[in-house]
Amino acid sequence: MRETLDFEPGPVAVGLVVGLGGLCFLLEPVVGPVPVGGLVVRPVALSAVTLAVGFSLGAVVFYRRGRGLFALAHGIFGFAWTALVVGTLVGAGWLVVAAVLLVVAGVGFLLGQRRR
Repeated sequence: MRETLDFEPGPVAVGLVVGLGGLCFLLEPVVGPVPVGGLVVRPVALSAVTLAVGFSLGAVVFYRRGRGLFALAHGIFGFAWTALVVGTLVGAGWLVVAAVLLVVAGVGFLLGQRRR
């Protein structure tokens, strides 16, 4: 008997976006800066932006599927990655530090939830 794969659009979209972020990260040492609109951007910067989008999209997808804790985790890390990107872009070191602290706090919160 042959089984068929059933792909749901939301998780597939999240997987593709996160995969693209990982690919951009891996291409950094091989590819030089790439033009995006009117800017020339390093692939590692595109990776960070793409991961922020992927985490944020994951929050929406998990929330719509009724998976509150997963949605919260993706929301926390989506917000943190966005703050990291914006802080780096505008040179706000305090925002970068706050983003890293949010990641650490988010991990601590999720570990605490796991023990319940």
